[in-house]
Amino acid sequence: MSETLSRREVVMRSVPALAMAGALSIAGPLLAASNAGAIIALDENAAFMDGQYVLPPLPYAYDALEPSIDAETMRLHHDKHHQAYVNNLNKAVKELAALPDPAPAPLLSGLQEDLSFNAGGHFLHTLFWVSMGPSTGGAPHGALADALARDFGSVEGFRGRFSGVAAGVKGSGWAILAYEPIADRLIMLQVKQHDLQLAPWAIPLLPLDVWEHAYYLKYHSARPEYVKAWWDVVNWHAVADAYSAARQQAGRT
Repeated sequence: MSETLSRREVVMRSVPALAMAGALSIAGPLLAASNAGAIIALDENAAFMDGQYVLPPLPYAYDALEPSIDAETMRLHHDKHHQAYVNNLNKAVKELAALPDPAPAPLLSGLQEDLSFNAGGHFLHTLFWVSMGPSTGGAPHGALADALARDFGSVEGFRGRFSGVAAGVKGSGWAILAYEPIADRLIMLQVKQHDLQLAPWAIPLLPLDVWEHAYYLKYHSARPEYVKAWWDVVNWHAVADAYSAARQQAGRT
């Protein structure tokens, strides 16, 4: 194996890259979930193909989530913002792999930060698109609903707390419902920007983007109104399938 390939292999074993690859692998059911009778034909190969990270297509039309999320926001969010994270992730991986050995510490640190930021952006957006859908919303059922009631008091209690976490992000970031396999429980996480500041081994199941570009055209500065409307497009069937897959891989079922 060449020195360049060996260095690339080390880069791709970094924490953010591992988190992205691992979570994509067990979120397979979410990325190929049934949505209002139509199959969302997405899997991890839609996010990474032929040695490059790629922008997966939206699994529905730009206007499919209206009135909760408007078509122009979806178009800009997916086609411009998400595409930029994909482009910059590929750029960071390529530049890290090509660094001299030893590499200047400031350059190495800066590129590693770029990789973490853009990998988080690509991974979280890939999950974000497929955890929503037209003719969805409502309430979760079955094992997922039972787990939410167990870990947060009730499904409504979870919704209230999650909405508070999302509305309370300072600046740009995400609220995430995740599965923590060590305790076999659901947890809520608040992520600043895109960095994968996750509990070790926690698997994101339901991410909510609260960067301003996710809602500003329609809701302006009224983030809580966006969060309230977002619940109407959550694809609970997809989230439940991802939860089941995560527990199965952890040996909990």
